[in-house]
Amino acid sequence: MIVPSQTNRSSPPVEVTLSFDRGTLLLRGKPASSSHLSDVWKWDPRIAAWRCFPVHYQYARELLGQTFGLGLRDLVKPPPRVAWPKADLPALRSEQEAALAAWEQAGSRGVVVMPTGTGKTEVALAAMARAKVATLVVAPVRDLMHQWHQRILRRLGYDAGLVGDSCFNIQPVTVTTYDSAYLHMAEMGDRFGLVIFDEVHHLPGRSYREAALLCAAPLRLGLTATPERADGRDSDFPGLVGPIVCRQEIAQARGKSLAEYEVVRIPVKLESAEQAVYDTAGRVIREFLIAKRTAGQKDYGWQDLCAETGKDPEARRAQKAFHARKSIEDRAGEKLRVLEDLFRVHAGERVIVFAGSNVMAMDISRRFLVPTLLSHSRKKERRAVLEGFAEGSFPVLVANRVLDEGVDVPEAKVAVVIGGQASTRQAKQRLGRILRKSGPARATLYEVVCQDTNEEERSRQRRRSDAYDRIKRRKS
Repeated sequence: MIVPSQTNRSSPPVEVTLSFDRGTLLLRGKPASSSHLSDVWKWDPRIAAWRCFPVHYQYARELLGQTFGLGLRDLVKPPPRVAWPKADLPALRSEQEAALAAWEQAGSRGVVVMPTGTGKTEVALAAMARAKVATLVVAPVRDLMHQWHQRILRRLGYDAGLVGDSCFNIQPVTVTTYDSAYLHMAEMGDRFGLVIFDEVHHLPGRSYREAALLCAAPLRLGLTATPERADGRDSDFPGLVGPIVCRQEIAQARGKSLAEYEVVRIPVKLESAEQAVYDTAGRVIREFLIAKRTAGQKDYGWQDLCAETGKDPEARRAQKAFHARKSIEDRAGEKLRVLEDLFRVHAGERVIVFAGSNVMAMDISRRFLVPTLLSHSRKKERRAVLEGFAEGSFPVLVANRVLDEGVDVPEAKVAVVIGGQASTRQAKQRLGRILRKSGPARATLYEVVCQDTNEEERSRQRRRSDAYDRIKRRKS
């Protein structure tokens, strides 16, 4: 990053100052033509000083110290130490201890990849307990932010501050969301020595990455079960939080820290009326795309179609046809009949149903009189539903995507997927909801898929995950 220069020992030290300034590191006292600095530093002619992202602070401080010695004045305040009121942490299992050790050996910077249900949070809490330094925890959603707050209070006895969900209370230990971290890191980026990014696969996004770039914390820990991103930006982890230092797959944890499980695929057919509408909508889409490509737009795709719906009636008609097909896949009548059979088979057990849309989730809720959790569900409603599911008052819980990652779900060993995306990430996350080990209990994930539809291809893509090996196929 910064190349030390050969200075004349007899000459007096050149005084330079390093400070944190509204989300950047500011270096004053060097001329614009300085050869001591690498390209991470940019000259700001407005104030005649150098700037770089605070993510480089640890290395910049070390190398500037080597270059300027006593001439360097570091005005970035060291993060405060934290004395935990208590440390009621469970003993780490061998794989958790190995993950923590790998992170520490990597300079306390890096990403830990472990399947859902194997205790990534316990690894992070142990890292906090050992570091004993001001810590910022960044979670993807408000529910997880409050969940982290409760875990820190319960395990470490510390009432952490909150930034997000109408709260702005910065403490030496603070929990926030990616949205709030992105918005406020310029104000609080110099206050912490350790930053923990939960579900770190969100971090490389175009906006969220600033939560890492504007933070000066030298210690960084990322947690995820699914690090890969469709856009390939998981390759940015080393520069934002550190490289992957430990990786455990579901197959390695199966039957050990995770329950044994099986994945059962149940194919269903569309009803004749559904099939007719589905086929008609397919022809509308194909004819529209053929016309566009015949007209010379060979790379015409979905984004182009959406961009033209406001001015081209045919594009709008094709878009409606696409949504009609997706609605039929998500809400096929035969899926509900299969679901009813599965409820009978697993009577007396807790069952989680993952729908492909909010509308399908509400269809199931109305037909079987079971509660749903959706993205717009209020906090009190979510708490009441999860508590009722835990107590057994609600034997079934239906969700669209709100339970896909992070949120603690009461113990269940049966899940039914009746719709969803094509990503292997979502497949692993949904499977992980039922894999927490509790004695010899075995988990079962059912995947109900419409035959001869695009849903079959999405199902095939999901099954490329190693988590879906040895899948069973049953007749509907």
